[in-house]
Amino acid sequence: MTAPFFRRPPRPRMRRPVIGVLCCNEIAERPVQAVASRFIEPLSRISEATVLLVPALADVLDAVALTDRLDGLLLTGSRSNVAAARYGASVVEEDPLDEQRDAVALTLAEHMIEAGRPVFGICRGLQELNVLFGGTLTAELGHGRHHRDGEGLAFEDLFEHRHDVTLVEGGMLAAATGARRLEVNSVHRQGVDRLGSGLAIEALAADDGLIEAFSARPCGGEVLAVQWHPEWDGARDPAGHGFFRRIGAALRSETFADR
Repeated sequence: MTAPFFRRPPRPRMRRPVIGVLCCNEIAERPVQAVASRFIEPLSRISEATVLLVPALADVLDAVALTDRLDGLLLTGSRSNVAAARYGASVVEEDPLDEQRDAVALTLAEHMIEAGRPVFGICRGLQELNVLFGGTLTAELGHGRHHRDGEGLAFEDLFEHRHDVTLVEGGMLAAATGARRLEVNSVHRQGVDRLGSGLAIEALAADDGLIEAFSARPCGGEVLAVQWHPEWDGARDPAGHGFFRRIGAALRSETFADR
């Protein structure tokens, strides 16, 4: 009788860390959950993470269950702004809002941070994190200074609006990029007014001193957010590479830590 042929079991492969990426509520004939692919691709290629999309639906959010399963969280940019009521302001809001996203972002980020998991923000994500830490926002950013004005512009043209930022010496971004000054894109109508408690400034706009990035490590997990869009040209931009490599390193630190 011929002995059965057994294949050698495959070598165990190191698990990629899992990062949650928050969606937005959009309308495409009917309500949908959406996130731009450009946020996902560098997380896979540069951060070497597995992406899990998180719906921005407050009624279905189970923040505890998600926190148990995620190694990190990215709050993305969006066409909507954070509602003024979230930071105690009373202003006339003409820009589009996404109050379900506000609720999910603030709740889930709070649970992740309290659990010591890394949380990152891009553009709207920075604004959400500033509000979570007790800060406030402003729309008084100067005419055309941080957002290209004009109707009918192609989507890509918005991201061509650029300015310089200076990085804080010894900060996370300075270490990640190896630079003290960067030219970044600028596509936002809200910005930091009062910085949240416990947040450290990482970068300032060179022309008007607006806070462009901040960091914290309140419960052991890294919090890092930037006002610009490192995902827009991450394949060619060394600064974008540095940001997403930093995400990958933080995720792996969490993946192999004792929970």
